[in-house]
Amino acid sequence: MADFFRLDGKIALITGAASGIGEATAHTFSEAGAEVLVVDIDGPKAEAVARSLPMSQAFRCDITSEKEVESLFAGIPRLDMVVNCAGIGLVGSIEETGLADFQRLFRVNVDGSFLVTRAAIPLLKKVRGSVLNIGSVAGLVGVKRRFAYCATKGAITAMTRQLAVEYPKELRVNCIAPGTVDSPFVEGYLEKYHSHEKERVRAELNERQPLGRLGQPEEIAKLALYICSPAADFMNGSIVAIDGGWTAA
Repeated sequence: MADFFRLDGKIALITGAASGIGEATAHTFSEAGAEVLVVDIDGPKAEAVARSLPMSQAFRCDITSEKEVESLFAGIPRLDMVVNCAGIGLVGSIEETGLADFQRLFRVNVDGSFLVTRAAIPLLKKVRGSVLNIGSVAGLVGVKRRFAYCATKGAITAMTRQLAVEYPKELRVNCIAPGTVDSPFVEGYLEKYHSHEKERVRAELNERQPLGRLGQPEEIAKLALYICSPAADFMNGSIVAIDGGWTAA
């Protein structure tokens, strides 16, 4: 049974792989036998992650730059799967959201996934490869004071379904929609918006999940492994929530 979850001989490109869910996914895929291409805008951190994994390489890339993405893929002759994990957040209602910040979120969360996926498709079509987008429950339900973030993650949900319909036999395209995950992403949010009340807000974030705690990056990574493995060959166009019961409530 364990062989169904192996990725031996496969090459996986993971964006945002220098920290959080991306880093955990890089480790999980590597443990399953994959060669991991660690892609992140933070080059030194990407190098550090790649050094900790066998058969892995690090690439510094700004995924919002079409030229940088094209340059990245020019050096990749073969690829089996892409995990679009790079992303940023923003707190604010529509009235609190400036146009520049709204556009910045779309550049990273949506444009970046678009550019990477578009560049990867010719390689993935050769092997019926897999695209896995890391979305969010914010792409499935409304979250107060997350106007721009919800908009970008809703776009990721729609893009996933469209690609699955466009390439039903050539690719598998799926999306994970995590709840709040205990990661540097959350730590950055706490530091930026609640530095004077971190523990109180952290407790609120835990309580927001009906399960009563934040998710762990490794939990998301294990679901990512299943979706990208041969065990999930029949899964295509799926949006899978892993959120401690948030979207069920």
